[in-house]
Amino acid sequence: MTEFTRRGLTLALGSSALLAACGNGIGSRGPATIDARVDSTLSQLFTQYPNTRALQAKSTGMLVMPLVTEAGLGLGGGYGRGALRVGGATVDYYSTTKASAGIQIGAQQYAHVLFFMTDDALMNFRRSPGWAAGANIEYAFPDRGETLAAETTTQLAPIIAVIFGQSGLRAGATLEGVKYTRIIP
Repeated sequence: MTEFTRRGLTLALGSSALLAACGNGIGSRGPATIDARVDSTLSQLFTQYPNTRALQAKSTGMLVMPLVTEAGLGLGGGYGRGALRVGGATVDYYSTTKASAGIQIGAQQYAHVLFFMTDDALMNFRRSPGWAAGANIEYAFPDRGETLAAETTTQLAPIIAVIFGQSGLRAGATLEGVKYTRIIP
């Protein structure tokens, strides 16, 4: 690897980390700011995709990440902060961190909500010191004109992730890891 290539890679990784940290809750003014962002995100979700209210009604809890920022050039990362709501009230605050490697370039931002459909899934999430997203999650990517039907997926998966509000462009093929960690804002 030449010096120019190493310098470019170092610059790209530093830029990715800086971009991932911008505007996603780092340095926020505490729990009130996170809760306000969570309220706004849920309002947007329920307005754009009314059928997600059925998911909320059937779920035992929701982890709401109002803004997750990802960036990558070869290696990538992402970060966001949000709140766990049980019975409509915030019970804990969490951060999500992502790491990826592969052929990728770009940056994107999005919101996501994890709906815990069983008491066991919620309990396992809350008891773990750092929880990694696994194969037991059903992902739903609603399009603008599409309604999100929860009837069949709720029977199949203990956790349903709804990802929406995407902006930016990130392209490539990567291997990714996601970890959720309880925080004190």
